[in-house]
Amino acid sequence: MALPQNVGQNNATNYDEKSNYLFPFILITSLFFLWGFAHNLDPILIPHLKKSFTLSTLQASLVDSAVFVAYFVMALPAGFIMKKYGYKSGIIIGLLLFATGSFLFIPAASTQAYVFFLGALFVIACGLTILETAANPYAALLGDPKTSSQRLNFAQSFNGLAATLAPIIGDKLIRTKGHSDEELNAMTEIARKAALASEASSIITPYFILATIILLIAIAFYFTKLPEIKDGGGEASSKNIFHAFKHTHLSWGVASQFFYVGAQVCVFSFFMLFASKTIPVGTPKDGLISTIESILKFLHFNNSTETDYMSYYLSVAGLAFMVGRFFGTFLMKFVTPNNLLAIYSAINIGLCVIALNGHGTTPVYAVIGIAFFMSIMFPTIFSLGIADLGGDTKFGSSLIIMSIVGGALLPPLFAYISDVTNNIQYGYLVPMVSFVVIMLFGFKGYQVKKISG
Repeated sequence: MALPQNVGQNNATNYDEKSNYLFPFILITSLFFLWGFAHNLDPILIPHLKKSFTLSTLQASLVDSAVFVAYFVMALPAGFIMKKYGYKSGIIIGLLLFATGSFLFIPAASTQAYVFFLGALFVIACGLTILETAANPYAALLGDPKTSSQRLNFAQSFNGLAATLAPIIGDKLIRTKGHSDEELNAMTEIARKAALASEASSIITPYFILATIILLIAIAFYFTKLPEIKDGGGEASSKNIFHAFKHTHLSWGVASQFFYVGAQVCVFSFFMLFASKTIPVGTPKDGLISTIESILKFLHFNNSTETDYMSYYLSVAGLAFMVGRFFGTFLMKFVTPNNLLAIYSAINIGLCVIALNGHGTTPVYAVIGIAFFMSIMFPTIFSLGIADLGGDTKFGSSLIIMSIVGGALLPPLFAYISDVTNNIQYGYLVPMVSFVVIMLFGFKGYQVKKISG
């Protein structure tokens, strides 16, 4: 498939030609849902693969490692791809890698080698890195610059929708009833391997469907004429990535995104453990959880027992994250993005204090509140960080995406503090410090300063 060379660059359109931007924006928004869906299948994959391959917790955690390492490795190459071929080609390349990684789950399941699953996840994440490096700035630039943060938050809201739906759909498609540990222990070695292999193969169908959908979307992008947005009104592209660091607001954006992603992963990855440790055993279900349980039973999605309803709190956190994105987009009509970012960060600092010191369900609901108020942060930090970068926009986008590696580095610190103190609540010192950095970015670090050269 030939790669289009900067489609529409010779006929660049103005941001007020809204009719030319509607369908491209719809296609771009679909990408936010797709990578959100892929990411939020990982929490289902981890326990599933842990059981299928009889892994330790550390070995199972390599699922997240394979993903976040790809973001670090591929962010700069993604920037070079867009610099050479343009946003449209970058998106198509990202989609093809995404689809390839999803198809690789078929031979991975057939060979029954855990390392092959990790390799497939790495390829998927490489594709997602390119997609995020291309789609985030494209969505921000595809329209009036004054509403770039609002537009990007709206597109990112569909990422939140995926975060709500993926765990439910993934649980239904990937997790099978399987065999209990007692049943597996009673089997012969050959029978046990066959049983676990059968459970592992349940991954094939959902990822095959996902790969097919991604290919269809890649085809749609290929045959759709997308306007190639010129960064900075057509300024020449930067010759090297080091020039981008001259923009102090970009440096602040990179640091803020590092701490934000680290905080987000801490919140969601440790949520189940946090809830189980802070809510005393035997605590009756509150009204909200009972309502969710009734809805899930009605929809035939309820696979939980009476003792593991902590997952419902996680569902509420995912819903809060999604609603927060839509609500934040609405508020940006009245509050500037940087001020809203700073206010939300300050609120989350207070909620972290409650998570650190609260008892019973109070800290759990405080963390759910954190999910709501951190929902706007990724897209807002991104749009503020790449504002007025001119020819440095593509490299700036790569640097901010590269900072996603914070999701691989801060959670171990959260875990270390929890282990040393023997209290998981103290781990919330890490998100609290992270929100302080983000608050400072919203108050002052976002300001664009002119650079020379």
